[in-house]
Amino acid sequence: MLGTRTATVGTASALALLLGVLAVHALPGLPPRGVDFALAALGFGAWWHPRLRLVGCVLLGFAWCAFRADLALDARLPPELEGRDFLVTGVIDALPLRRDDATRFVLRVEAAELDGGDVPLHGRVRVSWYDGAPAEATACSRWQLLLRLKRPRGLVNRGGFDSERQALERGIVAVGYVRDSDANRNLGERALCVDRLRESISQGIAARIADPHDAALLQAFAIGDTRGLDQGDWEVARANGIPHLIAISGFHVGVAAVFGAVLAWLLWTACPRLGLYVAFPLAQAPAALASAILYGILAGGSLPTVRTLAMIGVVTLTRFGRRAGSAPHSLALALLAIVLFDPLATLAAGFWLSFVGVAFLMLCLMRGHGLRGFLRELTLGQLVMTVSLMPLSIWFFGEASLVGALSNVIAVPLISFVIVPLCLLGVLALLTLPSLAAPVLLIAAGIAHAQWWLLECLAQWPGAHWYLPTPSPWTLLQALVGATWLFAPRGVPCRAFGLLLFLPLLSPPPALPADGAFEAVVIDVGQGLSVFVRTHGHSLLFDAGARYPSRFDLGEAAVLPTLRAYGVDALDRLVISHGDNDHAGGAVAVARAFPAALRSSGEPQRLPMTMARCRAGETWDWDGVRFRMLDPEPATDTAHANDRSCVLLVEGVGGRLLLPADISSRIEPDVAAKLGSGPPLVLVVPHHGSRSSSSAAFLRDVRPTIAVVSAGWRNRFHHPARAVVARYAAAGLALANTADAGALHLVFPVDAVPRIDARERDAQRRYWREQDWRTDTGDGAAMMRAGRNRIERVARVRNPHGRQLGDAADPGLLGDRTGDHPRTLLDLAPQDGGAAGARQ
Repeated sequence: MLGTRTATVGTASALALLLGVLAVHALPGLPPRGVDFALAALGFGAWWHPRLRLVGCVLLGFAWCAFRADLALDARLPPELEGRDFLVTGVIDALPLRRDDATRFVLRVEAAELDGGDVPLHGRVRVSWYDGAPAEATACSRWQLLLRLKRPRGLVNRGGFDSERQALERGIVAVGYVRDSDANRNLGERALCVDRLRESISQGIAARIADPHDAALLQAFAIGDTRGLDQGDWEVARANGIPHLIAISGFHVGVAAVFGAVLAWLLWTACPRLGLYVAFPLAQAPAALASAILYGILAGGSLPTVRTLAMIGVVTLTRFGRRAGSAPHSLALALLAIVLFDPLATLAAGFWLSFVGVAFLMLCLMRGHGLRGFLRELTLGQLVMTVSLMPLSIWFFGEASLVGALSNVIAVPLISFVIVPLCLLGVLALLTLPSLAAPVLLIAAGIAHAQWWLLECLAQWPGAHWYLPTPSPWTLLQALVGATWLFAPRGVPCRAFGLLLFLPLLSPPPALPADGAFEAVVIDVGQGLSVFVRTHGHSLLFDAGARYPSRFDLGEAAVLPTLRAYGVDALDRLVISHGDNDHAGGAVAVARAFPAALRSSGEPQRLPMTMARCRAGETWDWDGVRFRMLDPEPATDTAHANDRSCVLLVEGVGGRLLLPADISSRIEPDVAAKLGSGPPLVLVVPHHGSRSSSSAAFLRDVRPTIAVVSAGWRNRFHHPARAVVARYAAAGLALANTADAGALHLVFPVDAVPRIDARERDAQRRYWREQDWRTDTGDGAAMMRAGRNRIERVARVRNPHGRQLGDAADPGLLGDRTGDHPRTLLDLAPQDGGAAGARQ
């Protein structure tokens, strides 16, 4: 009875601590550090009182998380030093990603210099090395590099990937790229580095498996190396609900633990005298733990891995203490250990998917034994995981898979009991007897190849990709309660009613515009353009952002998540203004997602798909809203590409929207003449605010009431140009810029003037957002504030050469904007495909 009560108190304390951590993550800014210390003192005092213990845990969780987040944000590159060149010494952390355009890696900083003086910059920096990084840039190598750095800053869209949150969670203090310099040199290698061993194993697998894709799958299953998997592979994984199986999952670590336990059994069986010194049950647990730890380190130490290791560690301790331990108690202690060690780990989607998934399995499936119980867990368990994690999948990724239960019934036993053990044997052979590794790995590759073919077929089934609008936190909580009720043990009344709490997830998106009204979203795509326009019953997309040589596609990363977050399941028309990459690069991804959409462009010959040519004079009406194509005229076919842009005017009853793409001042008079009179007009500033556009005469003729710029933060073109900003200011207009505000939601009601209804960077304000800055006070820290004026001041900081900081990227970590290097953009695609790629 005492043990059960202790376990219950421990579980409740862990959950209370987690509640305090969650309260911090909901804040728009962090409290002063003195408040953290005061709350910690109150929490310790309350913890000693039995009736206030849970309150004390909440306070302690809040104070600890706020303090750690405060330290992490303080460690970031100071904003006034953005765009400067630093001489940095550090070690390449984890496995570098080599692509055709660049090599990307994380550099753990040991020392940094600026203008010959030391700079207190410590932590992890995300680096891109363009134009042929040397082969010596491998894991664990130590380098001195000249880096141009800036703070991690990401795109902010509804439903988009939150790269700034991930930067905080992963300890990224700056991003940048390697500058050409004689100072760049290799300083040798760090001793005793696990990543070097991981790199060697990965290369060993690739050398023995002829098919690169099969090799990439085995590298992921064996050591968590997902560098060889592309976006298409992750789409297949998400469609089947198996991202957790592709990289190293907790179950894989459990298989490694069983492997260690079996080795201990073989040893004790072969040498029974060992039992005279250590009883086999006492030896089995540490053997399993040691095997799991070795494999967890080799696999890169992901969150599910750490969670499983913590649980196995708890079991080992209970065995040695000769105490009875329950699985829920082990899970609670694992949760407690992770939160105490790194409360910022709770920012990762993988944390929630891992702990919530295991908790539901324990709730529902700890009632069977023997073969029948195993088969029950194997089949019903997949249904439990699919349904119970559906709310979290929709919250983090904007989609769920309706075929996931069936796919997991096939994939879980095959991967966990066949492929992963074969991979473990192959890795063991690579480390001990390399000549025996090839046959084992070839068998694993053949099975993985056949399984992947089947998964690709299942990914084409209806419901494999089920996209839903962004739910509210309250809707998410309701659905999780519904899942708990639905899968509660027998005896809980009306369990089927738990399904009713899932219904709010299916509720329609916010009210659609009335007839004669429309809305528009200027999507945050960095240095590019993409505008979504919706009437009561129709949707149009004007441009789709860029696609980069790094395979980072803003159509996939920013545009499609935004459309899905707004509940768009059918796109009626796709207009690509012209063929420049920053407008047309993402068009293929959008067209693939919405193949029935009508397509037109000002330069269809430059696009990789069939599109009609848009012509001046083309009109159509949707739900009382008129769409008029003002340009291009046939005479502009020989003009500069920018002047061949489609120019679209959207006219509602209460307002108009002009989308002039990249036209220059040469075309502006013709567009202004065709515009005519009408209700108030909102202008998307031509050519991102370039000096070649937005002439004073054009502004005088069109008389916009709101002007919006789509540009990249610290972009290399200096858009919008200062002269252009001055022209708009002279016309009485303050520019709304996606670089500062994130995506901009414009509404054009029937009975009111157009207005900016939401700025996503404000709407999604959290303490990790780069719009918030810290002001030092006497106690060393102050409340994070929405420092719009300071943002504008810092945004004007330039480096000594008059150029702005470029973006360094890795597919999967931080989001940032086009920068100094002509091919750079800080990629937003999730590095681990599923768990890491969480949306806002």
